[in-house]
Amino acid sequence: MLSPDTIFAPATGYGRTAVAVVRISGPQAGPTLAALIRAKLPPARRLSLRSLHEPTTGELLDHALVAWLPGPATATGEDMAELHVHGGPAVRAAILRSLGALPGLEPAQPGAFTRRAFLNGRMDLTAVEGLADLIDAETEAQRRQAIRQLDGALGQAVETWRETLLDVLAGTEAALDFSDEGDVDDDVLTEAGRVTASRVRDAIQAALADGRRGERLRDGFTVVLAGAPNAGKSTLLNALARRDVAIVSEIPGTTRDAIEVRCDLGGLPVLLVDTAGLRDSTDAIEAEGVARSRRRIDQADLVLWLCEPGGDAPPPLSVPALVVATKGDLSESVSDNALTISALTGAGLGTLLAEIERIAATSLGSGDALVTRERQRLALESCRDHLDRVATDGARLPAELVAEDIRLAIRALGEVAGRVGVEDMLDRLFSSFCIGK
Repeated sequence: MLSPDTIFAPATGYGRTAVAVVRISGPQAGPTLAALIRAKLPPARRLSLRSLHEPTTGELLDHALVAWLPGPATATGEDMAELHVHGGPAVRAAILRSLGALPGLEPAQPGAFTRRAFLNGRMDLTAVEGLADLIDAETEAQRRQAIRQLDGALGQAVETWRETLLDVLAGTEAALDFSDEGDVDDDVLTEAGRVTASRVRDAIQAALADGRRGERLRDGFTVVLAGAPNAGKSTLLNALARRDVAIVSEIPGTTRDAIEVRCDLGGLPVLLVDTAGLRDSTDAIEAEGVARSRRRIDQADLVLWLCEPGGDAPPPLSVPALVVATKGDLSESVSDNALTISALTGAGLGTLLAEIERIAATSLGSGDALVTRERQRLALESCRDHLDRVATDGARLPAELVAEDIRLAIRALGEVAGRVGVEDMLDRLFSSFCIGK
């Protein structure tokens, strides 16, 4: 699916830099590079020092390292060229202006290079999603998970399952179409097919039974600070964030809306959320803040229930909770079932952070999950359900229905890799990429 258009874009950030990289992809990449250097193309796949000239006037633009990358063994699967120019804004602007004036070239839209890589079979959809996650990764665990996806952890597993099921389907179709032939094994449709379907189903179920670690690692581990008014939630948030992000006051009900702080805790993405103190209130605004607090608590991965030493235990919660006794510097009493801290002096904060990190690591893992997006999970669940019907009811169902279930299972795997049924989400996915990626 090679595109007739040639696109170009800077692949490095704007501003003053040592080097700026400009990428060109498409059928005019080679002629464009030759026009810029006013000579024949340099040796392929090597950086070569050349002078760049404005193709129309011959004006010297820059001395640069250039690379000629003939397709299809390129990032996009097309002919490509790269210009490694000096990183001043004026140099980059002159290069882009000269490229834009050439016939057949157009500036790339966000994600255009990766879209071409996908359409030309250089990447499957799971690898594209891994690349998007790698660009957005904020922590070490997110980076590891994104690299595994980009490197084909899920894509290769899906392709193995798909190839196995294609063999089963081929045997099933043969048994249906040539059942009267002596050399066709009817057992392919029954016992052997069910065994293979069971094996693939079990492998997919094992990948799905991960507690949604992959999706949760992408989004971050949410820790909600909850408790009665003046329990020290905002003070603790400021202490953990090491800056004043929440207003601290002795007046109860100061916090009305949730305040979020993202942090990297032991390489894991953690979202700390300060909430309004829980109490009955006749103030309409505070009451709305309390209602929002309850909703955030229900959605949390972990609740830090803050109370003064000897204070009330947390109410029944639907999520894990850690009781934290605050204001330890004001009281000598120690709670048996709570972790005592003082946000003012810092006492106990290290222990609290270590416990949050331990719980988050148990919940999120270290980036080893195969499934990282809800889209992938839904498609794999559909595949599993079809295979489960083949494995458990295949002996009693008509052969045509068994074959249809296998076909639908293969189609679901195709949706994971982007082979079928993903056209409606491609624009949304690629629009999240940077220009030049």
